[in-house]
Amino acid sequence: MTPNIIPRFLRTAAFGIGICLFASIARADAAAPATAEALAAQVSAAAEKAPAINSGDTAWMLTSTALVLFMTLPGLALFYGGLVRRKNVLSVLAQCLGIAGLAAVIWWAVGYSLSFSGDGAFIGNLDMAFLKGIYGPDPAKVDINFSSTLAGVPETVWVMFQYTFAVITPALIVGAIAERMKFAAVLAFVTGWLFLVYFPFAHMVWGGGYIGGTLGAIDFAGGLVVHMSSGYSALVLAIILGPRLGFGKEKMAPHSMVICMVGTAILWVGWYGFNAGSAGSASGLAGSAFLTTTLAAAIGGFVWATLEYFAKRQPSVLGFCSGVVAGLVVITPAAGFVSAGGAVICGIAAGVVPYFAVVYLKKWIGYDDALDTFGVHAVGGTVGTLLTGILAVKDINGHEGGAALFLKQLGSVGIVLAWSVIATVILAYVIKATIGLRPTAEVERQGLDISEHGEEGYIDT
Repeated sequence: MTPNIIPRFLRTAAFGIGICLFASIARADAAAPATAEALAAQVSAAAEKAPAINSGDTAWMLTSTALVLFMTLPGLALFYGGLVRRKNVLSVLAQCLGIAGLAAVIWWAVGYSLSFSGDGAFIGNLDMAFLKGIYGPDPAKVDINFSSTLAGVPETVWVMFQYTFAVITPALIVGAIAERMKFAAVLAFVTGWLFLVYFPFAHMVWGGGYIGGTLGAIDFAGGLVVHMSSGYSALVLAIILGPRLGFGKEKMAPHSMVICMVGTAILWVGWYGFNAGSAGSASGLAGSAFLTTTLAAAIGGFVWATLEYFAKRQPSVLGFCSGVVAGLVVITPAAGFVSAGGAVICGIAAGVVPYFAVVYLKKWIGYDDALDTFGVHAVGGTVGTLLTGILAVKDINGHEGGAALFLKQLGSVGIVLAWSVIATVILAYVIKATIGLRPTAEVERQGLDISEHGEEGYIDT
């Protein structure tokens, strides 16, 4: 009897286990539809709460972001690189590349937060340091959280769009101090300048701060934030740095106008991301900014070259390039506020006022702004900002030109000028007293390419 007990026990246990498994499976099958329905309901509820992503606007903003980065790399790098002497061409390219990398780290860590979070009058806060919160409640769904500025566009896109502005703005300063500032000093200056100048102005104008909020001045794509801030800082830094060795005595002609012209063309194309992208959507406003940008750039180049023709009977390629860039600068603050007729006026002003600043004011004062950053960007940005106060059309973007708006624009010009100059003086003298601004005279005569980077742009064989 005993030997039969074990097999009988095993058969009974197996039967019991089978019954339990069958019951469990049956219960699971019965519950499955309810679980799937609940999950679907949760997903549907989450989708209703989140704003719908606008694929067209997002695609345009992604394209605009790439275009603005294209402006610096390779546009500005080639534009400036062609204008310097061949022994310094790589130094300009390295400075643009270095600024792009440096700005990325700072922008990720604190730059975006200081520019676009908080309600401070002059600077943001650190609530979004290290890009905290840009992915919304579910990190796996990057389209949940949206910029407060752009409905329907993921904040990740807005972060990168604004990063490209933080790259090109300090890179513009390179033009004023080209061929005579140490690479380490350039990066040290840019680091301090982003904190003391760029982040505050980005917040004050576009982040709800004093200039755009309390004062009520307008700047569509960067006349104040980008061109004036960098242009006035560039002049001050160039004066503190001193002129290049041999300035006014030796020939310092551009080493390649071909490269300069290619860089100008890239800047022009990239500028559509700069200006039309600042509409924040693939909309009629973007189309209007695209139109005004084209007219101002083309007319600015034509007028500058025409003035050269009357002055010396030789319209130069450099004149065309300078006028195109000046036209782009002048229209930047106005692009989304003025009509086509207003853009024509901006283009004419861009061909005339910066021309006289570069050709006559520079000689009269005697400063060495190597690549005319002040004459084109500071002067052009100022002209464009003031013209915006006169030429803005209410039906285009809700702002009407007149005495009231002009005075607001004038006040914003004064703030940017004073703030940029004071901050630059402080930064420049601190760096000069610590790591130094300039290389030795021997290094400068040899060229910065070999001494600073151990390379040559051109090798004769």
